[in-house]
Amino acid sequence: MARISGIDIPKDKRGAISLTYIYGIGRSLAISILDNAKVDSNKKVSDWDDKDIASIREVVGSLTIEGELRSETQLNIKRLMDIGSYRGIRHRTGLPLRGQRTKNNSRTRKGKRKTVANKKKATK
Repeated sequence: MARISGIDIPKDKRGAISLTYIYGIGRSLAISILDNAKVDSNKKVSDWDDKDIASIREVVGSLTIEGELRSETQLNIKRLMDIGSYRGIRHRTGLPLRGQRTKNNSRTRKGKRKTVANKKKATK
């Protein structure tokens, strides 16, 4: 198994797919990383030699990924909450923040349904 930036990437998959196991690297970025490192993106990780891995590590080292990216994202969310922006308030209350409707859906953000009991009818 190849280790890049502290993550074990699977060796039985193609290089472009394996790099996506690193937080912050998607398919298109993985392909561009392999192009910059001059490694074939269809080549399996098990076929990489030490020179290939070293060149990939060099390219990946210049990116903001994994823990650094996670902490940066959390700081951005905290900043939005501190300044009291609309998005920050939506983050704080756990509701969707990109304009989605909440009447019927948005169970992913709101969590499990909380049943509210009906009022009893007044007797005459």
